[in-house]
Amino acid sequence: MADPHEFDDVMPENTARREPMKPVEENLFTRLIYMIIIAFMISFAGTVIGILAILQFIVLVVNNKEPNSRISDFGTDVGIWVAKATRYQTGASEVKPWPWTELD
Repeated sequence: MADPHEFDDVMPENTARREPMKPVEENLFTRLIYMIIIAFMISFAGTVIGILAILQFIVLVVNNKEPNSRISDFGTDVGIWVAKATRYQTGASEVKPWPWTELD
């Protein structure tokens, strides 16, 4: 499962401790290509989250308000991926999200 403190450095109370931003190290054209691909993947992830929300609501209705843990966990993983992808897209991180790196 993902590290619960992974994004602590971007929380307002912790930004004073953040190390200064470094310039982008990869070729800008290559980064643009990755950014376009990741933008499509983020769009698809939004659709997946919508489908998960509908499925989870149906499960809640059928199972007397008891959520499906697998759907919840998958939704959490998708949310963490979107956060990592957004950090790459905005230049807050040089680490590309899955499939270029491990999915935490």
